[in-house]
Amino acid sequence: MSKEKVVLAYSGGLDTTAIIPWLKENFGYDVICCCIDCGQGEELDGLDERAKLSGASKLYIENIVDEFADDFIMPCVKAGAVYENQYLLGTSMARPAIAKKLVEIARKEGAVAICHGATGKGNDQIRFELGIKALAPDIKIIAPWRMTDIWTMQSREDEIEYCKKHGIDLPFDTKHSYSRDRNLWHISHEGLELEDPSVEPNYDDLLVLSVSPEKAPDEPEYVTMTFEAGIPKTLNGKAMKVSEIITELNALGGKHGIGIIDIVENRVVGMKSRGVYETPGGTILMAAHQQLEELILDRATYEVKKEMGNKLAQVVYEGKWFTPLCEAIRAFVDVTQQYVTGEVKFKLYKGNIIKAGETSPYSLYSESLASFTTGDMYDHHDADGFITLFGLPLKVRAMKMLEHSKENQK
Repeated sequence: MSKEKVVLAYSGGLDTTAIIPWLKENFGYDVICCCIDCGQGEELDGLDERAKLSGASKLYIENIVDEFADDFIMPCVKAGAVYENQYLLGTSMARPAIAKKLVEIARKEGAVAICHGATGKGNDQIRFELGIKALAPDIKIIAPWRMTDIWTMQSREDEIEYCKKHGIDLPFDTKHSYSRDRNLWHISHEGLELEDPSVEPNYDDLLVLSVSPEKAPDEPEYVTMTFEAGIPKTLNGKAMKVSEIITELNALGGKHGIGIIDIVENRVVGMKSRGVYETPGGTILMAAHQQLEELILDRATYEVKKEMGNKLAQVVYEGKWFTPLCEAIRAFVDVTQQYVTGEVKFKLYKGNIIKAGETSPYSLYSESLASFTTGDMYDHHDADGFITLFGLPLKVRAMKMLEHSKENQK
């Protein structure tokens, strides 16, 4: 009788390597490793050998960079979705994309379970598991770090020892460094001195994609981008797909110290955590998109869209990508993007994105209306009646309050 299969979200790191023999020992599963490439930039060579050496029966390496860019990043860019005013959702957007692929592989393999190595204190366990529940409610989820009765390893040393005991002797490092998550959109850093919010980050050791603004060039660099229906199409005159534009913007933004944030954020599980995020290309893309949108959206739509953007950021942060609410917000946003077409120009300089002009065939900006020499469409006298009516509730209230205070003085 063949063994039941489990699909393991596999990075090739120490945690997920130790999980392979642990799954076999405690559940008797046949372990299928699945490494999902969202643009980590890490070396994926040699993973096959490492997975097999660790006892996996098969390894999938799945490149989802374009799907991640088009189907997960762009809906958030179009919405202007930013969590707690700063975080551009780099990890939050990637987790549902990974969950979707894990489910696909599990279905293909006929697996009964999916296993992930996220800790019991973080947001990622929620994002992975909500994605899996929404797409495959029948598949069992295994989270070793929460199974403290049978997952007894507490440190990297414990995990290395466990691997050696099971015949896996790989060159893993015992030293604790920053806990990082990298993909096409960003890299996050937690741990070490960042665990104390009173300590300044050691940017010289920490930064991977960027230089600090102090070390950025002394000359600004101009960039031009075009959009069609909210989607970026060209960068400096060259047509590229979204993932290529983000890659190119990462290089430009990193060079000029763009998009480095140090934030204490509220995790879904109820605690605050401090992290540093580098999102050079994403910060530029979001700013360029907003720069164009200002010309095109009317005030009422823009106002509601800001609310929807904040709501989408919360929904995505909480791992609720595959929900009716997320779908409905994205549908609203797509309607707002129909005419977000045009060109923006800006310059990058020492951590700043400075506007340098924008044009759109759908611009609602009218020079004749906005200038001091207004034409037939706007008569200054019309403002009299408008202000009278617009200010009427304030005036009535003030009169009533005055009346009331006079009565009291009698």
